[in-house]
Amino acid sequence: MTHRNDSNDLETVEIQELETEMDDLMNEEEIEFNEFVDNTSEFEMAESDQQNEALDGEHIANDHTDTDSTMTQLVTANSSKPDSLYLLPVKERPFFPGQTLPIILDKESWSKTIQKVIDEKIHYIGIIYVEVEDHHKAKPKDFSKTGTLIRIHEPKIKEDYIQLIAEGVCRFQITDWLSSSAPFRARVNYPNDIRNGSPKEFKAYGLAIMNAFKELLPLNPLYSEELKYFLNRYSASDSQHLADFAASLTAASNEKLQNLLDTLDLSERLEKVLSLFKHEIEVTKLQFNIRERVEENLSQQQREFFLHQQLKEIQKELGMVKDDRTADADLFQERLDKLELSEEATKKAEEELGKINMLDPQSPEYGVARNWLDWLTQLPWGKYSDDKLDLGRARKILNKGHDGLGDVKDRILEFLAVGALKGEISGSIICLVGPPGVGKTSIGRSIADTLGRKFYRFSVGGMRDEAEIKGHRRTYIGAMPGKFVQALKDCETANPVIMLDEIDKIGSSYQGDPASALLEVLDPEQNSEFMDHYMDLRFDLSKTLFVCTANTLDSIPGPLLDRMEVIRLSGYITEEKIQIAKHHLWPSLLEDAGLNKKQIQITPATIRHVIEGYAREAGVRNLKKQLAKLIRKLAIKFVNGDLEQTTLHVNDLEDMLGQPRFTPEKTNQQMGTVTGLAWTSMGGATLTIEASRVHTLNRGFKLSGQLGDVMQESASIAYSYIASTLDKYKADPEFFDKAFVHLHVPDGATPKDGPSAGVTMATALLSLARNEAIKKPLAMTGELSLTGQVLPVGGIREKVIAARRVGIKELILPDENRKDYDELPDYLKEGMTLHFAKHFDDVAKLTFHIRSKSSALKTYLSKAPTKDIEKKTEEISQ
Repeated sequence: MTHRNDSNDLETVEIQELETEMDDLMNEEEIEFNEFVDNTSEFEMAESDQQNEALDGEHIANDHTDTDSTMTQLVTANSSKPDSLYLLPVKERPFFPGQTLPIILDKESWSKTIQKVIDEKIHYIGIIYVEVEDHHKAKPKDFSKTGTLIRIHEPKIKEDYIQLIAEGVCRFQITDWLSSSAPFRARVNYPNDIRNGSPKEFKAYGLAIMNAFKELLPLNPLYSEELKYFLNRYSASDSQHLADFAASLTAASNEKLQNLLDTLDLSERLEKVLSLFKHEIEVTKLQFNIRERVEENLSQQQREFFLHQQLKEIQKELGMVKDDRTADADLFQERLDKLELSEEATKKAEEELGKINMLDPQSPEYGVARNWLDWLTQLPWGKYSDDKLDLGRARKILNKGHDGLGDVKDRILEFLAVGALKGEISGSIICLVGPPGVGKTSIGRSIADTLGRKFYRFSVGGMRDEAEIKGHRRTYIGAMPGKFVQALKDCETANPVIMLDEIDKIGSSYQGDPASALLEVLDPEQNSEFMDHYMDLRFDLSKTLFVCTANTLDSIPGPLLDRMEVIRLSGYITEEKIQIAKHHLWPSLLEDAGLNKKQIQITPATIRHVIEGYAREAGVRNLKKQLAKLIRKLAIKFVNGDLEQTTLHVNDLEDMLGQPRFTPEKTNQQMGTVTGLAWTSMGGATLTIEASRVHTLNRGFKLSGQLGDVMQESASIAYSYIASTLDKYKADPEFFDKAFVHLHVPDGATPKDGPSAGVTMATALLSLARNEAIKKPLAMTGELSLTGQVLPVGGIREKVIAARRVGIKELILPDENRKDYDELPDYLKEGMTLHFAKHFDDVAKLTFHIRSKSSALKTYLSKAPTKDIEKKTEEISQ
């Protein structure tokens, strides 16, 4: 139901009265029209033509109007229309005969024109449409074909503008220009309407337009005043002025309106007007329907709003509800009574609560105070969860969630054992470091499960704003606390396990350095009084256990790394991956696909082949993707009904996964080729180093393979050392004097750096100089000094795993890395043969038959003169 006010009712009454008047008028017109049809005599036709000629070019007053009124004077075309006119170009829309509108002109542009009209007492001016933006600078070519002669009433020249009332009289057309710039003036003529149609046709068009008016009035009451004014001035049977009047009311484009003004054929003009008017009715109907729907919705919303307000007042009087401010204050007070706030927090809470009671709820400061109290009262002040320190239960949870990683599990259990002796786990910072896909995040979640604490994880990778850590100050719009306060709110305890993922990828910018902001959070000596910028209160984070994850430690700032206890997670060997796939990945993927173990089975040999051929990475993430791909391939066959049960074998893999990405690696025992061991952020890897003599025209040394600065220095040291000790290792003593040597590290698209390949490079160069391949397949790692010392390197675990992965069972490591190897679990050391070298002499003895002369030395001695041979033999013996 739509509620209308009194003004709307008055409008409705006026419209109804006007509709009644129009109905009467239309009935009269229809009677006249029917009489005209029945009595089509030549006399009546001639009389009608004479009447139309008399009416042409005049303003025709209605019989009911005052003949003394200025607006009802007849302006005869022949007696009072001037032969030349001053012109006003307009750009808004064409002006039609019969229109009477107030016009405001720019004084600067049109003062001369209006002044001349006044001085010459013409009282007439021509308005004509132009399509240029700067209409006061229009050219004769810009003016339209037809304009409207207007009579000027009450011109007034004000300080900044000119005001006048324009009364449209008739059409005019320009015949000759007297002035082509402002003030524009031209000779004009006044064309008569072309009446090719019969009076019967004009009557019919008139009735159609009047019917259209009748249909339009209820939709838009604004037309009622315009129509009243027209009926008071003209007869409804005056089709000429009716057409112009109807056209002036439409919202048609300027081009269509000007086309109507240019149309002198009355029948054609009436047809165009009727078409425009019908379109206007359709648009107005659509607007009316939209307005009705909007008013109905607004009325319903207003009604509901008033009812809600009344309901609130009634409930308030009955004491059933409180206003917003009282409700907020009571809510926060109730929360505060349940919390164990510090003295500082209690004082600030009372201050903000006082503001809540005093401020207007619509005040911006009220919203700031309310949000602050909302955060304060939702923080777990004095709330701690009880730690579960049962080592047996912890071991079961770790073994259930993870296969392998025995050393990592032992470190976690040691950590829990210390907490069990103390009675609680104090805040600690653990950093899990390892390649992608080895389970760092899942281990952090398992730590929370073993302790029975809430777990919250967020990534700091790419974080550049220190406000993400310590919050924004309350003075900023949209300010919020930092991530740690949000974590405490979500966990609802003051001692959760918070994981900071990808801490090695944290950034910095002009907005601050988040890594520096973390120093306070991750320092056990400082985080007992951690202060968030938004809360501006000290909160105790000393009971919180922080677990960080990283792929490498190189990019973590030193002061931040110093606060962490690092636990390394190396990659998995094939046997560990098989167990992980059988116990965790495969069952989980089957469940996600809606299948069970009976429908799809996979053999251990198939899993091994997937690992070695398609997923040789250190982690198991890619292995999971490959297994998921197998299940998707089979899911199509299950859905199509081609399968009910199947077992995957090795022979099925190439059809489903394509050709293997990895092929079995073979140790290359050619001359000048040695296998090294490298560490990367993705885990350990084997590295084949190749040395070759290009020519003997001149001495030279070339490196390739995208080697970093440190690795290039290692190559230079290896070259210098081997070149200076060729006699010692029984190689051709003049080999490097004439040879141009090229040393290459394959996989040239991958950047490489580090000092651990020094020993390997030296061995490859010695192999080249002795013209002898290494005597057995092995791999090695170690930094070489200029004096031949073999220095310790890092990543021993990862390198041993990489060697096992490719089937190399014999390794050479620096002697100082013996302790690192001894700490490895037994399953990694099983079946491995290790040699520890202090000096490169140890490496040379293991790789070559160093006690006997090399073939290169024998060739050299055979070509040298006898005296040189005796001298060189004596030097070698010494």
